Amino acid sequence: MDYRYHCNLPAGTGLNTLPVNPCRLLDFTLLRLAAGQTWTGTSGDREMLAVVLGGTASFTVAGHHFAQVGGRADVFSGKPHSVFVPAGADIVVVADSAVEIALPSAPSDLAVDPYVIEPARVARGRWGAANFGRTYHQILTEIAQPDLPAGRLIVGETYTPSGNWSTYPPHRHTVDDLPSEAAHEEMYYFRVNPSDGFGISRVYTDDGYEENFTVREHGMQMMPEGYHTVVSAPGYTTYYLWFLAGTHRTQGAREDTGLAWVGETVPTLRSVGL
Repeated sequence: MDYRYHCNLPAGTGLNTLPVNPCRLLDFTLLRLAAGQTWTGTSGDREMLAVVLGGTASFTVAGHHFAQVGGRADVFSGKPHSVFVPAGADIVVVADSAVEIALPSAPSDLAVDPYVIEPARVARGRWGAANFGRTYHQILTEIAQPDLPAGRLIVGETYTPSGNWSTYPPHRHTVDDLPSEAAHEEMYYFRVNPSDGFGISRVYTDDGYEENFTVREHGMQMMPEGYHTVVSAPGYTTYYLWFLAGTHRTQGAREDTGLAWVGETVPTLRSVGL
């Protein structure tokens, strides 16, 4: 099979779309506006989560107005503001300042009103330990925000420190076999600090396919299947917005059995402060 699970996203002013997308459900666009600019669109048959990566904008979604959403300078400057956009909604975004907005989306027939997710609702924590420790923001998940309605989307952010690994041990969510595994497509949208840095994203499948993608600013890793993991080059922090969609929102991931023992060391490592 001819797999292609990564690309570099264009990042010009306006709406930037994926040049390639192997996923059946998930899609992603990046909206970048200068102060005072306006973008008008529609969600069609898809739900979206508009995650403000940096800057501030005012949204009108299906007749509901949300003024001055956002405020962090960039993705490395605190928790995000987000706006949930249901299917069938007209959208108007007015940039109060220069603004970057991520727009992950998935098919949905859920009939709900749009709503804002404030930073106070975003759960923050740490996964892993030692050199596979990383911090996360859960923005819209069944676990951290069970009262916030969504049809398919599961969304969060991960920060991988200099020289550290994320999503380690590598895991997959390819088939429905709950509670151990749930079938979800996933994408990662990357930023790097400082912005000239890099990392590596690895995807591999049970049938022997493997790719190792050099992560840079606006890189995209797309995972309709397969195990995946990320590492930051020493001296740089990598950020990725992660988002999933499947037939349901219950999460379950199966770790690579050959590396699962690494995860079992987390309690011991944390007990000694790592």
